[in-house]
Amino acid sequence: MSAAPESPRIALRVGVYSPNARTREHVITAVGTTLHPDLPELALTELATGPAVLDKLDQNQIDVLILDGEAAPIGGLGLAKQIRDEYEPCPLLLVLIARQADRWLADWSRADATATLPVDAIELGTTMTELIRTRT
Repeated sequence: MSAAPESPRIALRVGVYSPNARTREHVITAVGTTLHPDLPELALTELATGPAVLDKLDQNQIDVLILDGEAAPIGGLGLAKQIRDEYEPCPLLLVLIARQADRWLADWSRADATATLPVDAIELGTTMTELIRTRT
C-alpha cells in the first residue's frame, strides 16, 4: 500500500513594511520561511513605502503584514489603522514598536499583535506563530 500524497500547503503571503532596508532585513532574517512544522510556509515580500503596501492589499496579495511602527514619513501605526478601517477582509497586522509606552497606539490602530524594535528574533517568531494560529 502506498501512502496518500500530501496535499500541497499554500504559503502565507507576508508583507514586511519599513522604509529602512536594515529593519526589513532583520525582520526577514528573524521570521524566515518556516515558523513551525505545523504552520504553512511563509512567502515574504519587502515593502518600502506605504503606497506599495496599499497596492499589494488592493491586489489581495498579503495575508499577514508586519509594519514598522517607527517608520517615517508613513508610520506603521497609522498605516495599520488605515488598513483596518479600509480593507475587508483585513490581513493579520503585527506592528513593531520601540517603546512599551506606544502599546496604546498599537491598540488604537487595532493591530492584532505587537513585537519590539529592535527586532528580537525569538519574540517575533513566537508572536508570529501565535498570531497565525489564531487565524488558521
